[in-house]
Amino acid sequence: MVASMWRISGAVNRALVKAGNPLLLSLRRGHASVSYAQSLLGVSETRLTSLSNGLRVASEETNQATCTVGLWIGCGSRYESEKNNGAGFFLEHMAFKGTKKHPQSALEQAVESMGGHLSAYTSREHTAYYMKTLAKDLPKAVELLAEVVQSSSLSEAEVEQQRSVVLRELEEVEGSLQDVCLDLLHATAFQGTPLGHSVLGPSVNARTLTRNDLVEYINSHYKGPRMVLATAGGVNHDDLVALAKQHFSGVSFEYEGDAVPVLSPCRFTGSEIRMRDDAMPLAHVAIAVEGAGAASPDIVPLMVANSIIGSYDITFGGGKHLSSRLARLAAELNLCHSFQAFHSSYSDTGLLGIYFVTDRHKIEDMMHWAQNAWMNLCTTVTESDVARAKNALKASLVGQLNGTTPVCDDIGRHILNYGRRIQLAEWDARIEAVTPRIVRDVCSKYIYDKCPAVSAVGPVEQLPDYNRMRSAMYWLRF
Repeated sequence: MVASMWRISGAVNRALVKAGNPLLLSLRRGHASVSYAQSLLGVSETRLTSLSNGLRVASEETNQATCTVGLWIGCGSRYESEKNNGAGFFLEHMAFKGTKKHPQSALEQAVESMGGHLSAYTSREHTAYYMKTLAKDLPKAVELLAEVVQSSSLSEAEVEQQRSVVLRELEEVEGSLQDVCLDLLHATAFQGTPLGHSVLGPSVNARTLTRNDLVEYINSHYKGPRMVLATAGGVNHDDLVALAKQHFSGVSFEYEGDAVPVLSPCRFTGSEIRMRDDAMPLAHVAIAVEGAGAASPDIVPLMVANSIIGSYDITFGGGKHLSSRLARLAAELNLCHSFQAFHSSYSDTGLLGIYFVTDRHKIEDMMHWAQNAWMNLCTTVTESDVARAKNALKASLVGQLNGTTPVCDDIGRHILNYGRRIQLAEWDARIEAVTPRIVRDVCSKYIYDKCPAVSAVGPVEQLPDYNRMRSAMYWLRF
């Protein structure tokens, strides 16, 4: 099982052989698995250097033949206004349509000639441009990324062409009811604040954003102190720093009129939003309370709590033998088609919730048992619940870092969120320190007797009244 979650690179293996390290005993030929403790010890150090303009360079060297290099920027839809909401997502589409030095065809040919894969994504607080390629092609990859970020052509013709692409993608996203439901959840939970904005933005903005809007967005947010050049794989940190100085030293660290953008607090509002459509076959419902920010010490106990609730899909085997109590109830009572506990954490706040998909006649039952699971976290969580959840959480954290791209993404986001890379060994120690008492106390702080935010899409007539859902956020105990 662990073999599918983490692999120690061949170079690390050779180093262990040379050192005569006993950890290699289970890595001999004929043994496919690596223990969890060995996977923690096999993680390379993440080195961090800051350039004079504030841009940070971080790398994890594993001596693999491939690497992933990318630029992570501290900006996203939270930094947008009502007028330019969607600008970051629009820029993501414009990124690879040519630079001042390379037209689109030449840029695509340069990437393909290396056998590379160039991609990007935008979230509420982060934007990333990254490339996976052979380690020997790292200098060219850094050069192309620097061009994409600093010298994108942004021609009027391309802006108009991509406008139709963005509008078409907005239509496609409307067909993903999970995305719609969770966007609505943010819109009602953080109403009147930038976190209520969707990443894609409204269609009216996609039709009206101009080239000048995009250029202004870049000039306002693409600054050295908010950028991290992250790399994982067969890279040398000193070489990467030299490449960063060569290609990114020109990135500005000054703001016009010294107007450094400061994130205003995004207040949470207990509320609900319903989009009833009885023609839909299934109801999509999400309920959440305000969660912890990314740097909060409560983040790990809440991760353990979510692991106790777990997830479920109707295709799962196990039925009444599933480890999660809510999953067992869902299987035995046919409560839903699927559910998942989630925690979307941002720099200073978050959303801690449960999302489920169910039949129109099971909404009330599923909501009851979901809130019941929350109350159990606050009052009656046991040693065995916490022990199982900690093991599942550790396995999940290790499994998420299987490959240079997820490791590189982890490095970039950690540097932006924490100012450093939190290694697996530290996560392991923090998870291990969680006790049932801590879970109960932290969950009581965030969940018990708190006003929830609720979003529902589809045939949701049976969704309980908001006041009823609010009254289920505490127990009358005597």
